[in-house]
Amino acid sequence: MTERISITNSIPAAMKAFYTASMEVEKAAEAAGLDKKLVELVKIRASQINACAYCLDMHTADALKIGEDIRRLNLVAAWRETDLYTEQERAALELTETITRLSEIRDVPDEVYEYATKVFTDAQYQAVCWLVMIINGWNRLGVPARPALP
Repeated sequence: MTERISITNSIPAAMKAFYTASMEVEKAAEAAGLDKKLVELVKIRASQINACAYCLDMHTADALKIGEDIRRLNLVAAWRETDLYTEQERAALELTETITRLSEIRDVPDEVYEYATKVFTDAQYQAVCWLVMIINGWNRLGVPARPALP
């Protein structure tokens, strides 16, 4: 593969601000009471859709460290086909797919919104949406640069 220019440190102030935003979203997710495994599933599913190998490698490892089951990680791309995920995880995965694919879908359908707001508090819904936005940003920094896996 062709070696690529890293863009993550090319504008240090922007990278610092993006990292700070990322940490604030993590804090908000925790404060809202979102399960850490759900947070990692969101990151994994968006990274699968965006084909970001670096983020997939990182977040599957992070999920395993917090006790996520390997079977659930193996099946997250087919989450609709199993009963291995909680209602909140299912709503989060649906939101993740919808928001990640906004260029194709152009909207968050009412049924997706209504289901998510049924199983999440307002703060949880907001945190999931922000988590999706942040991981999509990280994916968009990683994919063009093709960083080597650690």
